[in-house]
Amino acid sequence: MSRTLGEMLIEARVISDAQLKEALTYQRNGSLRLGEALLRLGFVDETTLTRTLAKQQGLPFVDLEKGRIAEAVLARIPSEFAREQVLLPVMEKDGKLVVAVDDPLKRLVADQLQFMIGTPVVCALASPASLQRAIARYYGEKTEESVARSMQSAQGADEADAPIVRLVTRTFHEALTQRASDIHIEPGHGRVRVRFRVDGMLRDIAEHPAHLHAPLLSRLKIMATLDIAEKRKPQDGRIGIKIDGRDIDVRCSILPSNHGESIVMRLLDRTRSLISLKELGFEEEDQRWFKRLIQRPNGIVLVTGPTGSGKTTTLYAALSELNRPDVKIITAEDPVEYHLRGLNQVQVNQKIGLSFARILKAMLRAAPNIILVGEIRDAETAEMAIQAALTGHLVFSTLHTNDAPSALTRLSDIGVKPFLVSASVQAVIAQRLVRRLCAECAESYTPSELELTALGLDPRSFEGAKFKRARGCRACENSGYRGRVALFEHLEMDQSLRELCFRGASLEDLRQNALASGALSGLVEDGARKVVRGQTSIQEVMRVTRLLAESAIEL
Repeated sequence: MSRTLGEMLIEARVISDAQLKEALTYQRNGSLRLGEALLRLGFVDETTLTRTLAKQQGLPFVDLEKGRIAEAVLARIPSEFAREQVLLPVMEKDGKLVVAVDDPLKRLVADQLQFMIGTPVVCALASPASLQRAIARYYGEKTEESVARSMQSAQGADEADAPIVRLVTRTFHEALTQRASDIHIEPGHGRVRVRFRVDGMLRDIAEHPAHLHAPLLSRLKIMATLDIAEKRKPQDGRIGIKIDGRDIDVRCSILPSNHGESIVMRLLDRTRSLISLKELGFEEEDQRWFKRLIQRPNGIVLVTGPTGSGKTTTLYAALSELNRPDVKIITAEDPVEYHLRGLNQVQVNQKIGLSFARILKAMLRAAPNIILVGEIRDAETAEMAIQAALTGHLVFSTLHTNDAPSALTRLSDIGVKPFLVSASVQAVIAQRLVRRLCAECAESYTPSELELTALGLDPRSFEGAKFKRARGCRACENSGYRGRVALFEHLEMDQSLRELCFRGASLEDLRQNALASGALSGLVEDGARKVVRGQTSIQEVMRVTRLLAESAIEL
């Protein structure tokens, strides 16, 4: 069993039992780490503390005051990255680059650095003060601490702001380079953690010193035209930026937490071209079904799924199929994610009372053929959309439900009368996004009977068959996946379903009837097809459909 830092310091006779108890009390009152508490109380010096911490964590200790680092070693890491992450290359040993850090948690940064330079990286621990001095000595520019101090000074405000501006710009640039859909900036435990969501999965990207949290949030609030003085309430805003010639819309959501305000930023590339139905993941048969469905003159077509599952992308693929000179299409969105020629797109603005329902009322007077409502959130919007569908308009919208049949009961739950749901809904599509297997490194293997059974496949029919699974390479950053494809569950309303819906039948009755009549095609079934075709892995399908699958297995 590993020993605690306090036990090791007592064994080394650096501190006493009484001093440890006092430090623990001080730590709890101030929400500090034990080492920080011991330093503040003067019970231990920084070098001794760092040596002991290195021993506890199984890391080598490096004294940066001794010797000199070779220029060739320093050149291995960009100076900006070294200053930003507060680390320093020390030496190359056995084909590995040894990097000095001031915190054992920065071993996460070593993984990022290893990918950047293409060389294995190992960490050594150095005392924070000596590391800051060494960075200033070798790179000859301001350390992060001096930057923070200059930001707080009254003079030279323009110069002081530049490092944070560069940090924000670099963060956005790296997010686009890594194909991130979201940026998460989260304070806590003496650090500001930055994570990117790539292909639906969060990755640790960087950690910044805690004193950069306030100027970083202030900069982002200013860009999003938010109240920089408000730190107690959630805030939402938008940023428009241009990076490498690409216009990017950034949706910002700020949430106060016990460690400070965290911010999540959704990146929307305006220059990105629309994805076709085939690229989305529609098989040929599904494409024919979908194209036949959207040619209907009226009714509601709903797309459901959790946030970030590609619902809007699917709806825009439908609109691009229907966008012709003789058809008028009006959309109400929050925000407008794609700018499509020929469409009349309206942005929701709650500050001036321009809600989905109000836009719907106005757009019906503009004589559209097709209407897109970004999301049905309340009874008023739902009823307006249904009235539009019943008066000769084709309406597309989204709902947040787990599966396709749940959309029917969800409309009733928010206050829509069952007979209106029965008469207006034409079809519901539920979807999830799974990661695509990397084309460079996916490997063949023979799945077990348990895996095949979990996907609803007959093991006898696939005996000896070769499927593909993730392995990992440099092209996919060792994840084994690159890009995403959608799994679809579609439900088309027939007479029996309309009657059940009219009578207010339960969700289970609706689902069983739809399965029995063949009106419902499931997510797992579509996932199985994509696994057989080598587009994704069994593990991915089970990850996103685990709650829906009858047989839960550990893969």
